Amino acid sequence: MDSPPAKPILVTREPDGIARVTINRPRSLNSLTRQMMEDLAGAFKALDADGSVRVVILSGSGRSFCSGVDLTAAEDVFKGDVKNPETDPVVQMERCRKPIIGAIAGFAITAGFEIALACDVLVASKDAKFIDTHARFGIFPSWGLSQKLSRIIGPNRAREVSLTAMPVTAEQAERWGLVNHVVEASELLKKAREVAEAIIKNNQDLVLRYKAVINDGFKLDLHHALLLEKERAHDYYNGMTKEQFKKMQEFIAGRSSKRSSKL
Repeated sequence: MDSPPAKPILVTREPDGIARVTINRPRSLNSLTRQMMEDLAGAFKALDADGSVRVVILSGSGRSFCSGVDLTAAEDVFKGDVKNPETDPVVQMERCRKPIIGAIAGFAITAGFEIALACDVLVASKDAKFIDTHARFGIFPSWGLSQKLSRIIGPNRAREVSLTAMPVTAEQAERWGLVNHVVEASELLKKAREVAEAIIKNNQDLVLRYKAVINDGFKLDLHHALLLEKERAHDYYNGMTKEQFKKMQEFIAGRSSKRSSKL
């Protein structure tokens, strides 16, 4: 009896609070069908609501992260109810309060590039390549590439990347501040997990709040972003009880004593 085909979007939850999302269509270099896009959106929406999940690692199976939209079904993908945020994977990734670590191996092309940009931290293997082919194939960007990339690497570099469809290597991406870490392919998921474990060691509530204030503030000019930080800090401390302040002081005192004992 034949085994059922593997799901194109795999989700696993681990006991330590790390969830893994894998784009799993390796024979097509993980190109996205409409159903895969909806499943990916649903996965991130569910993980955001799952209190046991603290960090998400997103990767692709095989030799590619995601080669973009499956252009053999382009009309099905680009027409219709594409503005529905509930089935838009990038919108759901941006709404996800949990930190998302992208583990990028091989190609991250166009829509795959945009999904990578929706991650909070990027770890890339040395063979990773980021390519924007919107202009080459006559596809108008709608998942943020035309706006996000210039804010990360600068408008001149972004124009060259997008208007020429030039590949950006992992090393170049790291130099430009697009990628946090570049490692050997065999070390990719290990490094992503190291970052995830470092996040998990910290205060979960503050991690969620910190991610939100960074991301929300980045959409504003510096003056209004600083006001946003002040406002949220005020709300945070006003909402703390005496018991919570006591626990904070005890935690800080405990960390300080551990450091002193090591000196």
